[in-house]
Amino acid sequence: MTEPSASPSPAQALSGLRVLDLSRVLAGPWATQTLGDLGAEVIKVEKPGAGDDTRGWGPPWLKDGTGNDTRESAYFLTANRNKRSVTIDMATTEGQGLIRRLAATSDVLVENFKVGGLERYGLDYASLSALNPRLVYCSITGFGQDGPEAQRAGYDFMIQGMSGLMSVTGSPDTEPQKVGVALVDVLTGLNAAIAVLAALEQRHRTGRGQHIDLALFDVAMASLANQALNFLVGGTAPRRLGNAHPNIVPYQAFATADGHLILAVGNDAQFARFCRLADLAELAADPRFSTNRERVANRAMLLPAIEAALKRQATGEWLAMLDAAGIPAGPINTIAQAFAEPQALARGLAMSLPHASGGAAPGVRSPLRLGDSPIGAPLAPPLLGQHTDEVLAQVLGLGAEERAALRAAGVI
Repeated sequence: MTEPSASPSPAQALSGLRVLDLSRVLAGPWATQTLGDLGAEVIKVEKPGAGDDTRGWGPPWLKDGTGNDTRESAYFLTANRNKRSVTIDMATTEGQGLIRRLAATSDVLVENFKVGGLERYGLDYASLSALNPRLVYCSITGFGQDGPEAQRAGYDFMIQGMSGLMSVTGSPDTEPQKVGVALVDVLTGLNAAIAVLAALEQRHRTGRGQHIDLALFDVAMASLANQALNFLVGGTAPRRLGNAHPNIVPYQAFATADGHLILAVGNDAQFARFCRLADLAELAADPRFSTNRERVANRAMLLPAIEAALKRQATGEWLAMLDAAGIPAGPINTIAQAFAEPQALARGLAMSLPHASGGAAPGVRSPLRLGDSPIGAPLAPPLLGQHTDEVLAQVLGLGAEERAALRAAGVI
């Protein structure tokens, strides 16, 4: 794993912006982590004693400096670097007041409570924008702020099912499958970050913030991409094709003599080169297969010949030949093998961050690489309440006696 550089870096793209993070689990924290990676100051407000639900979603657990479990889950580490943790009980009048004061000094607020859930605390958009008209307020919910399902809780797994994503995932011979990671949550987090940046740009022109209504269901539907348009244009619901592609052939996984590989032929010229390489030149000249349109229509006749050819040699041999011929192909790695790829090592994708527990927190480097405002050395995800005193003192100017009184009352 690579160690972050200790040398000072140029100002980051979002330096000077303050983000108040009232979100939990994955979609909201992924959005605020993205903003934090880009240089924003992120203050994560958590419930005293419990914190973000994902802190307890283990094993595995992070090890401290002596090799003992910290009870900080790998799941929590996934989406909470570059943040300061402040514990405030928003169910108390005093806690609500502290959060309002933090919101008054913030540029962005991200929350993922149920629709109307923060209104009773006076922490909804209408209340906070009255205090801070420049506040960009992003609400992430399962189904959005309106519509017949607005009051329902939404979780990645159920949204994958409701949106149709599972209907096109998996083998046609098995039950529908979810994606192996909470992809809708991740995509929602990225869309939230995009929306926040757009709202900030709009604020430059108008001087006012705005409310962002972001729904997991909307994101999942929009992310169906070509499959959604296959239905809207063609009128027929797409079906599961396993590792095959509905619009391109051959574009799927194939067995080799010792394993599997992915063959991703993207155009007719690549198909012709593949056929020559695989001793199947006659297929490229066959009008049933010479164009992608015909290959899609006649895939059932074409695939057996390709399958038989690829089984004649080992995966490594095929990949070397395909690469030399300029034909897109790749291995099917485990996650361990993916991190061991020369490209992953060269790009430093696995990180090791000094952690407050005395150990080191692993992490995956952000893919955002800006030439003039590069991402600096990231901070490890915080311990619960690690920065409560620091933030309340620095941001709100609360003295030691005031903080002690709040702590004695259970507010922080």
